[in-house]
Amino acid sequence: MPIKAIARVLGVSKNTVRRALRAGGPPRYERQGPGSIADAAEPRIRELLKAYPQMPATVIAERVGWENSITVLRERVRELRPAYLPPDPASRTSYEPGELAQCDLWFPPASIPLGAGHCGSPPVLVMVSGYSRWLAGRMIPSREAADVILGQWEVICQLGAVPRALVWDNEGAVGAWHGGRPVLAREFQAFRGLLGTSVIQCRPRDPESKGLVERANGYLETSFLPGRSFTGPADFNAQLASWMATANTRFRRRLECAPADRIAADRAAMAALPPVDAAQLGWHKQVRLPRDYYVRLDASDYSVHPAVIGRKVSIHADLDRVKARCEGRLVADHERCWARHQTITDPAHAEAARCCPSFGVSMLASLAVSAGGAAKPRRRVLAGLWGSGCRRGAHSVVTSVTAARAEDSSAMALPAVNAASRAATAMLLTARG
Repeated sequence: MPIKAIARVLGVSKNTVRRALRAGGPPRYERQGPGSIADAAEPRIRELLKAYPQMPATVIAERVGWENSITVLRERVRELRPAYLPPDPASRTSYEPGELAQCDLWFPPASIPLGAGHCGSPPVLVMVSGYSRWLAGRMIPSREAADVILGQWEVICQLGAVPRALVWDNEGAVGAWHGGRPVLAREFQAFRGLLGTSVIQCRPRDPESKGLVERANGYLETSFLPGRSFTGPADFNAQLASWMATANTRFRRRLECAPADRIAADRAAMAALPPVDAAQLGWHKQVRLPRDYYVRLDASDYSVHPAVIGRKVSIHADLDRVKARCEGRLVADHERCWARHQTITDPAHAEAARCCPSFGVSMLASLAVSAGGAAKPRRRVLAGLWGSGCRRGAHSVVTSVTAARAEDSSAMALPAVNAASRAATAMLLTARG
């Protein structure tokens, strides 16, 4: 239709029709802005940003002699700065089979019964393989180095091989940055050498460096936890293992397959599991058993058979059990208590302390051994024995002890006392068995 005909139909001038046809859209009323006090300083701001794109707004205000509100200047600098910044593309990270696995401690927002009327949220050690995205996890009692190392070994066993590198943040049991460089904790350094792998420590406040495991933590909170209840840490671990078996078979859009489809190639490129004895890992302590026959481990006290009072006992604990041995013989075996500040007593230990007739004999013989080579008069040994209420079997032990501890004792006294103490302890352990 000609412009003249359009103008006749609409009742407008031909120039109005021409302007409408040249416009990119329908006519709209636009009111010119009143301007800003930063307009006058904009040319100088552009010059500074062109020379120094990262220059702070406060420095720009000083250079241009800005005397008004700093907020107005900051807003203008924020609008102008992107035009002068160099391109900063984000590359997509890819991983080779067996290259690394990212690890983190996840604290589930759930109340887990820990025993003795206590509830809490113990940490869960989560590990994700970079290539296959295979997910492994295990709840551990605490963030102490011994428990973190035990948890790390558990999730590596779930994976079935050792990645060439483990990625961690600045967890205290793993290590920290000192003087601008990462430093591994002594215990974790020894464990790393046992595995034959390396440990990559992320810089402080840099969670993006281990985004795989951070996203896995969120996945656990939104997919695993909702609608579940737990009777204790063992039940939590059982439910978590069952859920992970299903989660690792789910399709991942980023991979275009499931982790279960890639795990075989991932394991083939990793190192084999080293022949690690479980007794090498965990808590290890050696103490002389006190008279109250209790030892402390991770803020809780565990009873030990009183037959070895005064003697050195070796304590070993893993994620499930606490055991004590004296000269290779088992003298305590408890289920590990996850609640803190508890006292765990074996009824057999309490009964032995109360009723065993030779309890005082072994105790006194052990105290005599710990006293060294100094002589002790016969009357003091007798008074200690009979004062402890021990009658049966006392004379055989008294003879050996007092002969060795006489006023004129020689250098051969200590071996005799050692023999007497071992005889008394063997008698008690035999009676117990």
